[in-house]
Order: sequence, then C-alpha cells, then structure tokens
Amino acid sequence: MDLLGKSLTELQELVKQKKVSGGEVRRFFDARIKKYDKELNSYITTIESDESESADIPIAIKDILCTQGIRTTAGSKILDDYRPQYDATVVSRLNTGGLSLLGKTNLDAWCHGSSTETSDYGPTKNPYDVSRAPGGSSGGSAAAVAAYLAPAAIGTDTGGSIRQPSAWCGTVGLRPSYGRVSRYGLIAMASSWDCPGPITATVEDAAHILQLIAGRDPHDATTIDSPVPDYQKELTEKKTYTIGIADEYFEGVTDEISSKVMESVELLKKMGHTIKKVHLMSPKYAVSVYMILQRAEVSSNLGRYDGIRYGNDRTHFGKEAKRRIMLGTYVLSHGYYDQYYKKAQKVRALIAADFKKVFQEVDFIVGPTTPVTALKLGESEKYSFFGETMDILNEPASAAGIPAISIPVGLDSNQLPIGMQIMAPHFAENRLLNIAHHLEKEIAFDRLRIIKEKYG
Repeated sequence: MDLLGKSLTELQELVKQKKVSGGEVRRFFDARIKKYDKELNSYITTIESDESESADIPIAIKDILCTQGIRTTAGSKILDDYRPQYDATVVSRLNTGGLSLLGKTNLDAWCHGSSTETSDYGPTKNPYDVSRAPGGSSGGSAAAVAAYLAPAAIGTDTGGSIRQPSAWCGTVGLRPSYGRVSRYGLIAMASSWDCPGPITATVEDAAHILQLIAGRDPHDATTIDSPVPDYQKELTEKKTYTIGIADEYFEGVTDEISSKVMESVELLKKMGHTIKKVHLMSPKYAVSVYMILQRAEVSSNLGRYDGIRYGNDRTHFGKEAKRRIMLGTYVLSHGYYDQYYKKAQKVRALIAADFKKVFQEVDFIVGPTTPVTALKLGESEKYSFFGETMDILNEPASAAGIPAISIPVGLDSNQLPIGMQIMAPHFAENRLLNIAHHLEKEIAFDRLRIIKEKYG
C-alpha cells in the first residue's frame, strides 16, 4: 500500500482496519529518513524498531523533551550523552495514546534561535528549498513533517518556535494556551513562556495530538485543572464567528504575504464569518518584553549546566547561549532589575489585558504568521536580533499565554510557503481548531506536491 502523504489520523485508521501494521509504517518512515535526511538534517537521533505486531504510529519529538534512556541533547553538545531517567509528560501521554517515538528532531541549541542554524549538530534545511532555513527553534520537527519523514511531530513554542517554522515549511503549527499542556520533562528555556504543541500536516492531526497531551499534570503546577474539551468531536461542527483584523500585524510584512492572508480573510467572509477591524498594541512592545524576560529566565535556567552533576562543562556553550546568559544576568542584576525586568513584567501584563479587551469584541484575531518567507541559510547573521525580527508577530500571543495556530495559505513567487496565524482567547483551542479546520478545507493547500516532487 502507498503510504506517502497519509495524515496521522489516516495512518491510524489503516492500522485499525488492519490494512497495514504499525511495524510496516515504522519501517516506511525509517527508510525515508535514511534516504532523505542526510541532506535535510531534521533528526539528531533516530530510533529504529521492528515492532511488527504493534499498532502504534511513530511520530517525531523535538529533542528538548526528555525521553527515558534515549539521548536528549537540547541541540547542545553540553548534553551530548545525556540520557534521562524518565519521560516528559507529553511523551508518556503520546505513548499511552498509541503514538511511539520515531526520533528526536533538530533544534536551535537550547531553543535559542529562529532558524535551526545554532544547533551544535548542524543546521536543518527547508524541504521547499534546501538553500533556505526551515525556521526555528522547532525547525527539525517542521522540516520532518513537511518532507514526510514523520507523519507528525511535537515542537515547543516560547516566542513563536512552533508557528514560525510551520509557516516557513508549510505545516500546521499549534501553540496551546500556557498551562493547557504540561512542561514536565521539557528542558526549560524560559519557564513562563515555554509551551509544547503539535506540528502536523492537517488541523485534524493537531486536534488529535492535543487531545492526547492536554490536561492537568500533578508534576506541573502551572497546568490548569479543568476538563479537556473533545477537540476532535467539535472539529467538524459548522459555526460562524466574528474575526478581528489588526493593521498593526501587517506592518513590515511583505506584499505577497499580506495579499495571501487577505485572500484567506475573504474566504472567511464567504464562509459566513463577520470580519471586524480591531486595534492592538504594536507587536514591537512584545519584542522588547520578550528580549528582557526571556533572557532573564535563560540565565537562570542555564545556570544548572555546570558540568558537575551531568553533561559537559560551560566551555561547550555556543555564542548565542553566552549572549543570552550575559544579557539576562545584566537585567536581573542589582540596580537594573527595576529598570528593565520589573518594567517588562508590567508591559507583559498590559499586552495580556489588551488581548482580553479585544476578545470581548471578536472571537479570533487573524494575521500573517511571519513578516517574510523562508530566508537563505546564513542570512540570520545580518540581523542583530534575528529571532525577535522573525518572531515579531508571534511573540504577543506568547507573552499573553493565549493559543494560536499557523496554517499554510499558499506560496510566494519563490514557491515558498506562506502561513496565516489565528489567535484565540485563553483555553479556546476547541474553537480555534474548528475555524482553522474549515478554513484549511477551503484553501486546499497542496501539501503533497512538494513531497511527491522532491521526496517521493
């Protein structure tokens, strides 16, 4: 049977109907990884297993989540030989839900970056054009799904690291609300921002994975103690919503991206939704907040890697990690805490309040996911703050802790994917997935073309 391009839910149905075994699916992906990943470098570690009788479908996990007995590097040579003694909650819940581990995907070291070029294991390449970056820090996960070296993957989103690479690689990327998914076993970058979530080929697959990983976790006090909606059941219900468009989220965006996003807005209007102009704080304020608070939390979280208890010593830190540690230590130091850190926390609260106010008028806010499409490898060096520049449209939602999804809405003149972002109020993932699913059907983005042409 030809498995090429089958979605995660389609593969599970085939296994359920006994048209194919879980072992056959795994061997299919093992073979594809061996054939194509030497060029793409989307994986750091792969796990081959001949589970002929298993019904589990294998997916990829970003190498920032702990996997018991399996190397977990965070993209850094400091943890080159680190093998955790436990699984992250996300990993254990996926295993319980019938999804096994195909491999650990590449990322910017410690998630510090937006191109997957700062990985100590070499850069990942974009399947649409191998001379370009896949985005980051979850670039390995997005590239693996785009090239069908995995049917789905888990990424993590701190300032946009699920949505931005999904936009650049033509995949669906969902950042759940902060507290919806457990961070236990996630190697922390910025603890009050980090959020695991799915990177998939379809919105339906994203809903399925979120269904498995969402919910209260006694190991993580930041998870919310409330029932998890039936995301998959609510997916197909037809509803009409009021959708907000903010001009602030189109500033500095290329004409091609703006045009494609507005075409999708027109589709939403034809589908019966109401479009309303809204005003939000400029995303540039979220960038300033993120730069200060994220660096502060990085300096604290990376302090444990001293080479004494585990891992290699601090001489193995890369340039980007050192820069972030120094800036974070500075803003937390005596005399500067009030001037920078405390002020940034106040502005973060204002950003959250601004979203809350606007969500009293509309159900969603839509706009571009990124200001540009995938850049050439090496172009990141031209930017003083590359990550913040590429994530500028993602960081406000991260600052507020609200859910957001990126879906592909077309290609630019260079045949590179364009992503559209939809943001929703806290814990409204059920509605967010619903509208994204119906819009995805209308757009009918040809995700199979690139797979068949280049990786068939």
